[in-house]
Amino acid sequence: MLFFIALPSIPALIDSNWGQESAGIVTSNGASPPTYTTLKGMGLVSVAFPAEALLKLRYSNLGIGHTRYSTTGNSELQNCQPFVVDTLHGKIAVAHNGELINAQALRKKVMRHGVGLSTSSDSELITQLLALTPPMEEVDAPNWVARIKNLMTETPTSYSLLMMHKDVIYAVRDPYGNRPLCIGRLVPISKLHSPGAGEEDTEGWVVSSESCSFQSIGAKYYREVLPGEIVQISKHGIKSLSVVSRPGGDPPAFCIFEYVYFARPDSIFEGQMVYTVRQRCGRQLAIEAPTDADVVSTVPESATPAALGYAQQSGLPYIEVLCKNRYVGRTFIQPNTRLRQLGVAKKFGALTDNFAGKRVVLIDDSIVRGNTISPIIRLLKEAGATEVHIRVASPPIRFPCYMGINIPTKEELIANKPEFQDIAGYIGADSVQYLTVEGLVSAVQEGIDFIQEKDKMITSSNKPGRRVGHCTACLTGKYPVELEW
Repeated sequence: MLFFIALPSIPALIDSNWGQESAGIVTSNGASPPTYTTLKGMGLVSVAFPAEALLKLRYSNLGIGHTRYSTTGNSELQNCQPFVVDTLHGKIAVAHNGELINAQALRKKVMRHGVGLSTSSDSELITQLLALTPPMEEVDAPNWVARIKNLMTETPTSYSLLMMHKDVIYAVRDPYGNRPLCIGRLVPISKLHSPGAGEEDTEGWVVSSESCSFQSIGAKYYREVLPGEIVQISKHGIKSLSVVSRPGGDPPAFCIFEYVYFARPDSIFEGQMVYTVRQRCGRQLAIEAPTDADVVSTVPESATPAALGYAQQSGLPYIEVLCKNRYVGRTFIQPNTRLRQLGVAKKFGALTDNFAGKRVVLIDDSIVRGNTISPIIRLLKEAGATEVHIRVASPPIRFPCYMGINIPTKEELIANKPEFQDIAGYIGADSVQYLTVEGLVSAVQEGIDFIQEKDKMITSSNKPGRRVGHCTACLTGKYPVELEW
């Protein structure tokens, strides 16, 4: 799921790395009152937005967009974001990434105010909560910061969101920072790769769940939106309006699974590149789970950095054993098991000459349900591998995520099935070992740059550095907040 905005013009690109089910864009001409233009469709961006449809956006100068894979709400057009509603002070458009931990209670609260909900999406719920007038607001003067703070009071996590009103966009992360959000600057193409591009070269601003989307539209990474921060973006530039604290002095809880699987390797989180973190995971895995083997390889492509790290640490040669069909989507985020299994069958081919007669250590980034890895092992052995040892660059996933990742039940998870006691035999491998939770956290936090001076500039804080913390609930069952149902 990826947010995208731009000023002063709307480049026609949204990355589908996260969402494969539907996509939407809402743009504004920034006038008073503004004219909103909405495009929505099912499927990948290339399907949802044909070129002729994008021409409708050419008179807009700001907008928000969204690609979706469902964690709550059905996979249908009515749940496609962004949502647009009328308020006392004009229309607002909202796009949201995450899942509210107290959604049911909030739905009842909104309905008690006489507000009907037309979808099952958390995102519509957020939109309606922002439309409600908070107690401290004057009748004729909308206070959007107060409304956003009121939302944070009502629900502490999990969300990153964009809200557009007239000619202003607000970029927001929940106080725990569970879902990512970052800011980029549109710059002249001639200065895109130049370290000397200053703020005077800024031609517009963009916001995205992942920084990897910036370069393809001519933007440079600027910084992350901090946990609890409300950032205003307008024709006058960007301004940090407030940073809302976490209750009880809790640490941040950025989703550690972003590093493991979800993010593209060239994205930047917490001052470090995802690729580098995955390499460190691979090196740590080689220390914790060495193997007698001839070659190291990977389940492409998200596990490739970890496999290279494992090879470097172990001294074994790295080779490719699988050829990936690049025209097949990501199997984990297909909406049901049958589609995931069919995806595996047409996703890989064996590079037999590279490994026939050899013992292979195959590195995977994660094993969630176990649907993908077993046919891959079978494919390699049928193609001539004498042994296939699986090493997983993350710990076993044992608990469901209630904060925006599609792992809805314990029963789906391979780590909770009786077969896990002999997981190697169950999936057909010669051995299976996982990275420990401690090893993963160590690999992730080792490279985090505290960026003390930047934090001081943004938050006016004299603290020695921002706190570091990650949500490992899917691995440990320790959720960062109390769940409400």
